[in-house]
Amino acid sequence: MVKRKIGNTDLEVSPVCLGTMTFGRPVEKKEAIRIVHFAIEAGINFIDTANMYEGYDRYIGSPGGVAEEILGEALKGKRDKVIITTKVGMVVGPGKYDRGLSRKHVEREIEKSLRRLKTDYVDIYLMHKPDPDTPIEETLEVFNELVEKGKVRYFGVSNYSTQQMKEILKICDSQGWQRIVVNQPHHSLLTRDIEKEQLSFCIREGIGVTPYRIFEGGWLTGKYTSLEKAPSGSRFQEKPDWMSKITPEILDKILKVKKMAEEVGRPLSQYVVAWELTRPGIASVIVGVKRIEQLKESISAAEWRFPEEHLSLIDEIFPLS
Repeated sequence: MVKRKIGNTDLEVSPVCLGTMTFGRPVEKKEAIRIVHFAIEAGINFIDTANMYEGYDRYIGSPGGVAEEILGEALKGKRDKVIITTKVGMVVGPGKYDRGLSRKHVEREIEKSLRRLKTDYVDIYLMHKPDPDTPIEETLEVFNELVEKGKVRYFGVSNYSTQQMKEILKICDSQGWQRIVVNQPHHSLLTRDIEKEQLSFCIREGIGVTPYRIFEGGWLTGKYTSLEKAPSGSRFQEKPDWMSKITPEILDKILKVKKMAEEVGRPLSQYVVAWELTRPGIASVIVGVKRIEQLKESISAAEWRFPEEHLSLIDEIFPLS
């Protein structure tokens, strides 16, 4: 896979980023480690995790840490082969400082993440979501201190609006601090809002975009043909609350796109990955898998050129609203 540069950094990443949100359950430790090793051997050098990830066992306020621990085990002797993103800000306990982006919480959580990942630094540290209870200046100051201490190479945001990113850049520039260089938003055929303004903003400001939930929990993988009947072993069967809510009309549109994919000899999952990588400003797409075979599909998609004549057809079926 041809590597892509992340914004205004020296980081060059694979166009497919291995997501780890399902590590723990349904992807048990042994299989998760096997997936990580396969990914590295196949040319993936970009892995995404978060302090809260613990697979299907996750609930609001649970301590997390499972995915980071598994990843730390998997990367023994291989740390120099990968670029790691982890995140902070979600609720990981019952206390006042078990959430958000306060100095106390961030300083505590980076140490936990480093310990679990068995590393001295993370390449990219993301603010997982905005924290209305903490002044953004406080958060940016502690993130910059982590860079100065060598515990973080670069930092960025996830689930932030364009206006919030503008405010962050203004503060960073006024203080002479490192700027955010990564934006991790939700993006898919069904959720294209960032294409209206945010992608062009990120390009102008040198911010690399690494979207998550590109398959909308599984709806865009091609395995679903009904809203009622879930395939055996599917997320809809195992963890339905992790699935996006769609209507019969949207499913009909998905099936139209699936037919378009089949006409060019590709499964819908590959077609979706390849389409994502045509979007300007997107450096890499996060793909979570349960099996190596699923990862192979995404890798093949990254090496396939999406048919240009299909771009306008996609816009007709799923237009920017």
